[in-house]
Amino acid sequence: MSTALVMMMTPAGLALFYSGLTQNKSVLNTIGMSFVSFCTGIIAWILLGYSFAFSEGNQFIGGFDYFMLNGITPQDGEGIPQLLDVMFQGTFAAIAVAIVSGSIIERVKFSTWTIFSFLWVLLVYSPICHWVWGSEGFLHGDLDFAGGTVIHVNAGVAGLVLSLVLGKRLHLDEERKPSSIKLMILGAALLWFGWHGFNGGSAYGANGIAASAILTTNVAACIGGLVWLIIEWKIVKKPTLIGMASGAVSGLVAITPAAGYVDTMGALVIGAIGSIVGYWGVVKFKSFTGHDDTLDAFGMHGLVGIAGALLTGVFATSAVNPDGAGLIDGNPWQVLKQLNAVGATIVYSAAATYLVFLVASKLTGGARIHEKHELEGMDVSYHGESQINIDKHNVDNL
Repeated sequence: MSTALVMMMTPAGLALFYSGLTQNKSVLNTIGMSFVSFCTGIIAWILLGYSFAFSEGNQFIGGFDYFMLNGITPQDGEGIPQLLDVMFQGTFAAIAVAIVSGSIIERVKFSTWTIFSFLWVLLVYSPICHWVWGSEGFLHGDLDFAGGTVIHVNAGVAGLVLSLVLGKRLHLDEERKPSSIKLMILGAALLWFGWHGFNGGSAYGANGIAASAILTTNVAACIGGLVWLIIEWKIVKKPTLIGMASGAVSGLVAITPAAGYVDTMGALVIGAIGSIVGYWGVVKFKSFTGHDDTLDAFGMHGLVGIAGALLTGVFATSAVNPDGAGLIDGNPWQVLKQLNAVGATIVYSAAATYLVFLVASKLTGGARIHEKHELEGMDVSYHGESQINIDKHNVDNL
């Protein structure tokens, strides 16, 4: 059930969340980038990604033992079949790279993105996954219950790198309206729903820690949505639904590494701080730096993921999970372990993402779409499809 819930988050939840925020002329392209990310991510994962992440190797990367899932049978695995674990972890890899796509929507070739997403899962995501969750990984002491470092910090940093390498969209100073706030809200709700599998499923059992993770996930999301709403209400005098949904997602991102380690009070604090950091990243940081992160992958995932990872080291308590003790539980060194994991992830993700993107760009004759496609919109000009024409055709057939 958890695997199915997380699977839904990429081609449905994230696709609607991102497409609702983008312009009308590039809605289908935005959906397509999430959709193809799931396809390439899963194929890369079963070919070599799972092996690089979880087979025996060294402290930096696994070996080739599980190439094409070699040697894994339906009988393997204690309690949970290993093949199910392959699929469950594969959905994590797929949504990680799909998150990155939000940073460069409306200006990257679909061909470049398809190649990049495949290579990124193999060469960026899988090694970091091995560092944290592999039995030999050098960051094995990092508390990352469901992917705060492995997924959100990693994907957010990658998104920032791509937005800087690819450059800004044309005529960025012009007003750009989201295509559908309704779809954005629906996407956020589906992400929230799927997050029950994301965080709850990471307990690997229907047990008390899974129940605690589901509860803390919801608490963080709720307080995150309310905090963003209050900030907007105070500063811009308008309580927007986009802001409330963004705050809920920020709360979900922040609690991800901590979900199975903290109690409800910890979840309240982490969700609230995550929402504040998300708002600052989206509104203030991006304005200060001037980079064009189209759908704020770095602001809402990178920065909030960093905050969540560090706060896990503060609020983790052995009263919830014997495997996790943080600052409030008498283990101040855990904060340093969290900081070390965040730092290593940032450095490797930035450098490896840059190199992988250069390769994908070279293979496709440059990553940036033609100016004509960008101005006319990716849907019609690049893909030859239009949501407006499709909707009209459906109406005519009724």
